[in-house]
Amino acid sequence: MTDERDRYEEIAGLLLAAGGGRRLGGRPKALLEHRGRPLVEHAVGVLRTAGCGRIHVVLGARADEVRARAELDGCVLVDNPDWAEGMGSSLRAGLGSLTGTGARAALVSLVDQPGIGPAAVTRVLGAYEDQNSLVSAAYDGVRGHPVLFGAAHWPGIAATATGDRGARAYLKDHAAAIRLVECADVAAPYDIDTEADLSHLE
Repeated sequence: MTDERDRYEEIAGLLLAAGGGRRLGGRPKALLEHRGRPLVEHAVGVLRTAGCGRIHVVLGARADEVRARAELDGCVLVDNPDWAEGMGSSLRAGLGSLTGTGARAALVSLVDQPGIGPAAVTRVLGAYEDQNSLVSAAYDGVRGHPVLFGAAHWPGIAATATGDRGARAYLKDHAAAIRLVECADVAAPYDIDTEADLSHLE
């Protein structure tokens, strides 16, 4: 177990939590309430429980309010002034914040997927080998989140992450290198995107 934890020290948790919740009437997803606390706080707790010792959180919409309301002690908070451009800008900002930290991989999760808990994150972490790793959770064989990017892939991802596509184009081009880790038995990959989706929150 100690060796495994040592390996996890090479991996940074990267939580993308900058979105403005356009389809939710402009309510930032990070501030939605789940189990009595902001959703961003819940998502950080999932990464911590799974074993991520270093966590970077990318903030955007109403970032000052998120900082004031959410308990994010110990996290590196990364401001993305270009958050309105989409997830790609947050991914670039997050990966940029990891440069020079010694991290050899980033496990990327999304703030609006509370159905994905520590069990799925732990499985993806467990598939990490080195900075060339590309690992993704899968749900009935379909790629989803979280995704682990070895540091060797960061420049290529940053160069292609635009709009709301995130790393989709890069992953499509490198599909043969991705190790899929089935997680459908331990997680539900729904997103909180619309008013109807709020029923998933407790």
